[in-house]
Amino acid sequence: MLIHRTRRNRTSPFLRDLVRENHLRVEDFILPVFIMEGSEKQEIPSMPGVYRHGLDQLSGFLDEAMKLGIRAVAPFPAIDEALKNSRGTESTNSDGLYLRAIRTIKEKYPELIVFSDVALDPYSSDGHDGIVSSTGEILNDETLEILGEMAIAQAQAGADFVAPSDMMDGRVEFLRDALDGEGFTGTGILSYCAKYASSFYGPFRDALQSAPKSGDKKTYQMDPANVREALREYELDFQEGADMVMVKPGLPYLDVVRALAEVSDVPVAVYNVSGEYAMLKAAANAGWLDYRSVVLESLLGMKRAGANIILSYHAMEVARWLQD
Repeated sequence: MLIHRTRRNRTSPFLRDLVRENHLRVEDFILPVFIMEGSEKQEIPSMPGVYRHGLDQLSGFLDEAMKLGIRAVAPFPAIDEALKNSRGTESTNSDGLYLRAIRTIKEKYPELIVFSDVALDPYSSDGHDGIVSSTGEILNDETLEILGEMAIAQAQAGADFVAPSDMMDGRVEFLRDALDGEGFTGTGILSYCAKYASSFYGPFRDALQSAPKSGDKKTYQMDPANVREALREYELDFQEGADMVMVKPGLPYLDVVRALAEVSDVPVAVYNVSGEYAMLKAAANAGWLDYRSVVLESLLGMKRAGANIILSYHAMEVARWLQD
């Protein structure tokens, strides 16, 4: 005679809802937004349904996001190639696209939380997250100086959190000191704590035209084989002052999300990256998968792994579905 029948808790939709352990909420999401100059929008071929938004028409898109309950955005700039150089000086141009975008967003939507990106690659003629030496080495400490200037400029523009995605050693402490030194003690840091040298970033680099011109990012982004190293990165970033930490990519690295969630004293985010989005879109467009079902299952897996926050290009769609 069976005593334990686990199926008893699965017998109806209401009962399954009652005992569900993890839930997706619109409040869980940060919406990545690609920004460009102008008043048009351009669909990204490798990310169907995702656009570069001209700054002059961005408000319409954000109006819709706010109505759906989105409360946080992470803008990323598509910079004209003519404005790029080896030191990424356009990143601190107060009249440049990115800082104008942050100001525009915060002026119209002061309650919307802005997570700004701190890294050189959108502005670099080399396409790397740091300064490249004449021998091809990515210069860590020299890069920190520029990242500090970027963080201050973004805080001045109104960013609520700066999000260093560069993976230079010591960057969190350097940014914290730089921000505090300029009086931005309330500006938070979301650290890309465990950012892997992944092959899933291709569509993102297409969107920003920011792929490395030579070499790769394996000397500063993490080896996909490593988990203990992610725990070390977390401990360093936490001690240096990170207010939140993030794992990137998402789906292939849920074990890393779980490892950090089990030890972290700060919220853990995960980036559901462009390649993950593109895979599901492509499979759904080919008729091989039910798009809504696989998106929700994938994102729920991230919550189940322990993520408090999810950056996802699916955020707007999921927000609509959650209203159904």
